[in-house]
Amino acid sequence: LYFFFILAGSLMTTKHSQPQSTFGKSLTSTSTNTPYFKIAESTEIPSYVTKCPSNGLCSRLPPDCMTCNTNYSCIYGKPATFDCKVKPYVHCLDQNNHEQENFTINMTCQFCWQLATTDYVCTNSTNCMTVSCPRQRYNATCTVRDHIHCLGNRVFPKMLYCNWTGGYKWSTALALSITLGGFGADRFYLGQWREGLGKLFSFGGLGIWTLIDVLLIGVGYVGPADGSLYI
Repeated sequence: LYFFFILAGSLMTTKHSQPQSTFGKSLTSTSTNTPYFKIAESTEIPSYVTKCPSNGLCSRLPPDCMTCNTNYSCIYGKPATFDCKVKPYVHCLDQNNHEQENFTINMTCQFCWQLATTDYVCTNSTNCMTVSCPRQRYNATCTVRDHIHCLGNRVFPKMLYCNWTGGYKWSTALALSITLGGFGADRFYLGQWREGLGKLFSFGGLGIWTLIDVLLIGVGYVGPADGSLYI
């Protein structure tokens, strides 16, 4: 009888402990495999968006705001059409004020370094001497203006002439033109010998040439013959 009570007690203990162990496993499994929250995805806006005007014409966007299919087989110097698409987070409109993503732009087929000097901005040199040879150049880094479209890199190196002076003074040239301009003294001073001789033997073009030179030198249109700048 004593043996029977011991066997029954052990069976009851095993029967009650098994569900508790199973519940413990299920709780652990649930808390590990099912997280309570998700990490928020990054919504950082790219830096180029600050350069892109919102709700403007797509064809007027800066090049940093779009991606275009470059056609290098176009004929140099001729008009060319390129298919473009706005970058993410950029909003622009067509001619009918409808938002669009795909559009075309018209440009001249040429590389960026072949643009006119007014279409890009270059760095200035600090090594150019005040008085130097007119053939002296310096290495500059040039950047195309935002509204200009071209082929190749928009930042490129270029050799530029120094803004130099040969020592000619604007005040001296103007004074000579007013006082002795009829004898060609102003043109001789600026190194323009042919014009100086012409004024000397024509008595300043009978005064007309003298008056014209006073105006041209006064506004800075006529300068030194070597191409340098006035002091």
